[in-house]
Amino acid sequence: MNAVTTNEKPMDAWWRHPLLWMVIGGPAAVVVASFVTFWLAWRTPDALVSEDYYREGVEISKTLAAKKLLPALAGRNHAATPADDVPLPARKAAQ
Repeated sequence: MNAVTTNEKPMDAWWRHPLLWMVIGGPAAVVVASFVTFWLAWRTPDALVSEDYYREGVEISKTLAAKKLLPALAGRNHAATPADDVPLPARKAAQ
């Protein structure tokens, strides 16, 4: 009987290859993150509609209507300000 000798090393076990863990690690992290997201969503549900939604809508409409007038109010206030009340650096820039 002839003994065959080879110089090859025996292969490592599959879990000893770092590249394999990089390939498995990405999808595994996504699965874990999805379970965490599901748990957070289940534990703290959001209230979508408040009880007084109509009143809040009316207040928002009033706020937006008042904001449309801000340029006119600023111009009126600027024109009505006496020259003596304007700070010095602004007066020098105007001259």
